[in-house]
Amino acid sequence: MFMMSLKQSAGIGSEERESLDSITAELLQFIQFKNQRLYLHSLQVANYSVSVAAKLALPKSEIGQIKHAALLHDVGLLFVSNMLLSKIPYLNRSEKAMYKRHAAAGGNLLENIPCCQDIIPYIVYHHERWDGSGFPKHLRGVNIPLGARIIAVADYYDTIINPSTEFWAKTKSQAIRELFSASGLLFDPEIVKAFIETLG
Repeated sequence: MFMMSLKQSAGIGSEERESLDSITAELLQFIQFKNQRLYLHSLQVANYSVSVAAKLALPKSEIGQIKHAALLHDVGLLFVSNMLLSKIPYLNRSEKAMYKRHAAAGGNLLENIPCCQDIIPYIVYHHERWDGSGFPKHLRGVNIPLGARIIAVADYYDTIINPSTEFWAKTKSQAIRELFSASGLLFDPEIVKAFIETLG
């Protein structure tokens, strides 16, 4: 039913009717049905990402794309079991490999939907790291799309503030220190600076 619904959305006659808003809303509903924690994480990451994009004075159209990409950055996790998600970060090698496929899977899910083309790179590359240690393509520095770099910081912060395993939860000040430590290594320093400033 899920895939049939997406195909119907992708096959709408006019591009005007195939709005990014409606696609995002539909997919978010599937995310909420699957896992409430993942749904709330998606909303938080979008809120942080939009704040940072606005702080960086990006064009309104680009901020909108980043918002939609952030809401759907983990859409590929629809294909990962809730049992595996609940084990993060305690994953064995095969589970880690399965988890790492979600970024590309999210892009694959949207590849035939015309209105989603601009946000696909932000979704696929949101786990790339500034030093090239991320996945799926080991992109480095400014080769990582700006939207993906913003989502990466927001995703990391929310994950350590509200982790799937409560034992790993950090305070705001601890999370900020971790971001500072990762600035210039895992994350774009300019985005880390803007992110921390938006937190206040």
